[in-house]
Amino acid sequence: MKKQLIFTGIGALLVISLFLGGNIVPKKIEQPTASKKEAKLFNINGFIKEAKQKLTPAQLTYLANLENTVTRGDVTTQQIQANTALANFWKDTTKAFEPYIFYLSESSKLDNSEKNLTFAGQLILANLRSEQDEAKLNWETEQAIGLFEQALKINPTSADLKIGLGSCYIFGKGRFGGAAETMQGVQKVLEVVRTDSMNMKAQLVLGIGGYISGQYDKAIDRLTKVITTEPQNLEAIAFLADTYAAKGDKQEAIKWYQLSKRMANDPHYTEEVDQRIKELK
Repeated sequence: MKKQLIFTGIGALLVISLFLGGNIVPKKIEQPTASKKEAKLFNINGFIKEAKQKLTPAQLTYLANLENTVTRGDVTTQQIQANTALANFWKDTTKAFEPYIFYLSESSKLDNSEKNLTFAGQLILANLRSEQDEAKLNWETEQAIGLFEQALKINPTSADLKIGLGSCYIFGKGRFGGAAETMQGVQKVLEVVRTDSMNMKAQLVLGIGGYISGQYDKAIDRLTKVITTEPQNLEAIAFLADTYAAKGDKQEAIKWYQLSKRMANDPHYTEEVDQRIKELK
């Protein structure tokens, strides 16, 4: 049986590094199971409760004051400010991503500006692409979807928002065998392509979606179109190599892996690519 490469390839490793800091330092991504099972749940309140156990008394007092402001505030502006302060506390003091995006999302929803909703949604979407805890992935996906949907109510014609929403399904629950989730995301991004076939951001997401869902020929067509238009698009090149590898076309896979390696010019990435080429041979 041909080895499945659903979101475990060099392209996935590359895109994670690009989204999360700019340096191409790949990390191992475990292959998700494709078996049908009940969705795992993540309890953000329970997570925050456990995280508080690691705080100092002074931090707990400060946090309690902020939380009381949220629950007692009867003015939306005060609640936005309090949620923003809570988000910054968890980001700056403990580097805890989940409470940070939770309170940032709450603040953005109350503020109801396209800019802030999009910022929070894109932040979560970037993390989705490296999240390996299925329960957290499900929760993050729902958070991001809600943000993009609310932003689309403000600007329903935005191509970027539609791509963002579709990407949430593709890079979220679709990664753990959710074919229906992947296709829902694909349909949303297709809305953009039907209006503007030269939107390379949409074409790239559709290409990656094809790779994830095992529609390799469609993925190759999309990714090749992106590379023809944007020859320096390293993400598209890396995913094209992965797609050819998944399809079983070793020669083409190695060709595109070698190109991605030269373009990335990073020793850690080169090591990962060389290992993949070795496995193919």
